[in-house]
Amino acid sequence: MSAVRTVEFFFSPGSRYSYLAASRMDGLAAKARCTVDWRPVNGPDIRALRGRDPFAGVPQSGQYEWAYRERDARRWAEYYGIAFREPPSHQFDFALLARAAFAAKRLGAAAVYGWRICATVYGSAVWPVDEAACVAVATEVGLAPNEFTATLRDPETARGLASAAAEAVERGAFGVPTFFVGDEMFWGNDRLVLLERALERDSRS
Repeated sequence: MSAVRTVEFFFSPGSRYSYLAASRMDGLAAKARCTVDWRPVNGPDIRALRGRDPFAGVPQSGQYEWAYRERDARRWAEYYGIAFREPPSHQFDFALLARAAFAAKRLGAAAVYGWRICATVYGSAVWPVDEAACVAVATEVGLAPNEFTATLRDPETARGLASAAAEAVERGAFGVPTFFVGDEMFWGNDRLVLLERALERDSRS
């Protein structure tokens, strides 16, 4: 019998495509008989480490224009059968959301919290998604609010988040969501079909 494979899912709650991909992780695990390791990162940290940010200044191509990204995400969300809302502002605290997801991972709730915080940003009416909202999500998924808040503010959480971004870049990542199966990397929600194919291939070998 083949060993159970692990998919490392590098995601950022501030990323619409991370939200879309996150909605498929339970199904992927069941279909491919794999485990998913939810790895929170801050997308802007990855871009900073690479020294190139396609969102800075005038969009380098149409795929980075907000109007197109909203239409594209709505189409994917309809296809997946999940809710989608465009955030009222694109100026929100990406680092806070990633720290919150990393804090939850430290507390053993990476998957359930990761999905819920992504869905709060892109699939709910909650706004702003500030620290209070992050704590509310933690409470909803069964984490103690005081412990979660302390972990969120713990400098070790920020250090761990930065380390995760550095690791992702070292392994070849250039954005989120990124998936690794061993040394094989897949980038983007729309590469999930290729990830599934690779897992299926591995299961037969």
